[in-house]
Amino acid sequence: MSAQRTDVAPEVQAAMPAVPLTVEGASVLHQMMRVRWSAWRALPSGERQAALQEAAQVLAELEQGPEGQSAVYSLLGHKGDLLFLHFRKSFEQLNDVEWRLARLRLFDYLEPTTSYLSMIELGLYESTSKVYASLAERGIAPHSPDWNREIEATLERQRQAMAPRLWPEIPKNPYICFYPMDRRRGEAVNWYTVPMADRKRMMEEHGLVGRRYAGEVRQIITGSIGFDDWEWGVDLFADDPLVFKKLIYEMRFDEVSAVYALFGAFYVGLRRPAADLPALLA
Repeated sequence: MSAQRTDVAPEVQAAMPAVPLTVEGASVLHQMMRVRWSAWRALPSGERQAALQEAAQVLAELEQGPEGQSAVYSLLGHKGDLLFLHFRKSFEQLNDVEWRLARLRLFDYLEPTTSYLSMIELGLYESTSKVYASLAERGIAPHSPDWNREIEATLERQRQAMAPRLWPEIPKNPYICFYPMDRRRGEAVNWYTVPMADRKRMMEEHGLVGRRYAGEVRQIITGSIGFDDWEWGVDLFADDPLVFKKLIYEMRFDEVSAVYALFGAFYVGLRRPAADLPALLA
């Protein structure tokens, strides 16, 4: 078998679109909430208990429903008290979950601090480079019918191969760290003007850091361009929160983070099963 070509002629490179292919999976919603403590404490004990029992029952159903999973986390710090995380098959199902929770009596005493809407996304820099180069070398024009057919065939193969990563269950680890992020665009550097080959190299180097933490932390990347204020969301799940600091700190030193990454607010929480909610808020 002949060796895989790694060089691409400059004229072929110039004909390749700049946009990498992606495959998408589960729709994801983060809801950060603050308890209105004064109003909650003023509620008679019996009414508090009834509201908590109702919420615990509904959340238990949502934790492992036929259409996806939900999870509740107790947040650390001032950015909120609770984080509700939902993985579903569609935005319509996310909206149904959002309205079901909004109708709970408990939600009369919660106020949102922020939320985040996105989809699980896997970037395909390696596959993109290969298929774009192959199509360009064969003289197939970008976005022509032949081009679109081959791109869709590539995407379908990747969807099938990566289905477990596109449609995961929410990890059971006790700790979560969530943050949104952008790629820098403007001033001295702009990720979106960097050639595909350079972006591919940097993302491969970035991924090597994460793979060193395999077994210690589970990472789920979601895409939010067009859905929310940032471009991606990152969820990290672990048994020991110290790994969040070590992983993110080490990643700050690779080129893609050091030069091109912008980070939003970080949220860290402890998972609370629905059955624990009455004790947490009693």
